[in-house]
Amino acid sequence: MRIIVVDDDRLVCDSLRIILGAQDGIEVCGVGSDGEQAVALWREQRPDVALLDIQMPGRDGLWAAEQILGEDAGARVVFLTTFSDDDYIVRALKAGARGYLIKTDVRAIAPALEEVMAGRRVLEGKAIEDVDFSAASDGDETDARPAAFAHLTDREFEVAQLIAQGFDNKEIAAAAYMGEGTVRNHISSILAKLGLRNRTQIAIAYLRG
Repeated sequence: MRIIVVDDDRLVCDSLRIILGAQDGIEVCGVGSDGEQAVALWREQRPDVALLDIQMPGRDGLWAAEQILGEDAGARVVFLTTFSDDDYIVRALKAGARGYLIKTDVRAIAPALEEVMAGRRVLEGKAIEDVDFSAASDGDETDARPAAFAHLTDREFEVAQLIAQGFDNKEIAAAAYMGEGTVRNHISSILAKLGLRNRTQIAIAYLRG
């Protein structure tokens, strides 16, 4: 498996080059520090997997993923994140990424990449059945509620739909005509009612129906 690693933290790149490069069957064929370098490396190396940080100065990982997947819809893009990147994750998956891995969980990265090579998505290092994130189109106005969402208020369900469409809190606030603080309160309520941990799980629950 040939991979590229792109992260603006040089220590992360160097550490992953050493750790992953020591694994049987994995070759780190390039490292970079921003989105433009990610796209250039992908075009030059045509790796099996592009492992990208989401938040980077200048062109970020989301931009790079859009360029790469725009050229090859079958490209395997996996994001490195911290929990603070939660607003970006659904958007990344909706763009066609094969999943995301937590930077600090280094031991889970190599096994997760094997799952990606086998055609599965990985969320926080765990493989899941494939979910069609394109099913939540930006213009989706359906009122049908998945059973798991039956106990949400109308406004909470509206927020859940927008999360599944890849909207961040600011965009949800604008689309639903509410303050960002109210959005955060609705998300907290949704998580509590559904027994979920983050907005990515809200999107997956919605898309699974």
